[in-house]
Amino acid sequence: MRRWTVIQSKAPEQTFYCGGDKVSGRVEVEVNEVTRVSALKIVGLGCAKVEYAKGKQRCRQEAEYLRHEELLLLDDHPTDSDGSVVLRPGNKYQYMFGFELPQQGQLVSSYKGKFGFVQYYVKALMERPQQPTLQCKKPFEVEEPLDVNTPDLLSPTGGMKEKKVTCMFIPDGQVSLNVKIDRRGFCEGEDICINAKFENTCSRIVVPKAAIIAKHTYQANGRTKVFRQKLSSVRGNHIISGMCDAWQGKTIRVPKIKPSMLGCNIIRVEYALMIYIHIPGSEKLILELPLVIGTSGLGSRSSSVSSHEGSVSNASQSWVSLRMPSDPPSYCDVTRDCRLDQPLTPLLDDFDGDESPIFMNAPAFQFPPLPAYTEAEEEYKGNARMLPVC
Repeated sequence: MRRWTVIQSKAPEQTFYCGGDKVSGRVEVEVNEVTRVSALKIVGLGCAKVEYAKGKQRCRQEAEYLRHEELLLLDDHPTDSDGSVVLRPGNKYQYMFGFELPQQGQLVSSYKGKFGFVQYYVKALMERPQQPTLQCKKPFEVEEPLDVNTPDLLSPTGGMKEKKVTCMFIPDGQVSLNVKIDRRGFCEGEDICINAKFENTCSRIVVPKAAIIAKHTYQANGRTKVFRQKLSSVRGNHIISGMCDAWQGKTIRVPKIKPSMLGCNIIRVEYALMIYIHIPGSEKLILELPLVIGTSGLGSRSSSVSSHEGSVSNASQSWVSLRMPSDPPSYCDVTRDCRLDQPLTPLLDDFDGDESPIFMNAPAFQFPPLPAYTEAEEEYKGNARMLPVC
């Protein structure tokens, strides 16, 4: 056999198929010697497979979502006495095929993960008299639409949580968080606007953070294996003892990721927005809000932009207004020790481990320049970062 290949035909802008689409193409064959072919078949296959080791046991499970078989006609070529088709060198043979995928809701999207995959492909089988069957295959991608424009996914969600902190079994105050987002359904590239309030009454310096988490669940032989992955994250300012911090419209962007996969029997891909507070010498305070990531183009990007703009406008109405002094100070009012005027200077090098030690960081200090005498009185419109605990 000189050349033997399967070629799929689809629109240049089409990179994947959906339920109900037609998969079409051709099989091209070239031989370097006289070859007899008794049958040429096309098989469309789609399956999910999970495989991993649990100690000495090998866990393995499969689920089939597509099986289509089609016998291609070979009537255009001369046949031998036994009914087989004779292929001769120097010729290029082409056989067309086409079949429709099951309707939407019956397939699951293509997927490749750490312990399993969902794969679709077209396989061509060439049966030859008294010789082994030749085969070749061509994979193709399937992406099932997932619309996030539903009332459930467009409704706001949130939660609150608190944690009591101890030091050598002695109470050391507590930290708390209260978080809200405007919806649960998003698409790739959209911004998630976070409104949150963090309070710290313990003696330690804490750091609020947020991250988008992917949770991959694999099921095989009655066992379940979960793999978690952090995709992107943002962080806020350090919060010293007796203070609180507010996020008003703080954004985290949904990275380029596969949509949520919720319809597979043995593989499940879910996402969550994790808001947590890093507490040195103690476990994190964690709150997870479930997310549903939809297919590109189906998400309400305009509503995301409008909600982001609304959050920004609300953020301009800060909880605390700061006013610049109307008259510039004289040179004699500038003291040598100005560090007390900078409560936002980070004092803690943050490590994202559960048992990270405390390190005090004394950054190089520079004297702030004196304001020019031509400055006019104006109100500062930005967000106030540090607030006393009420």
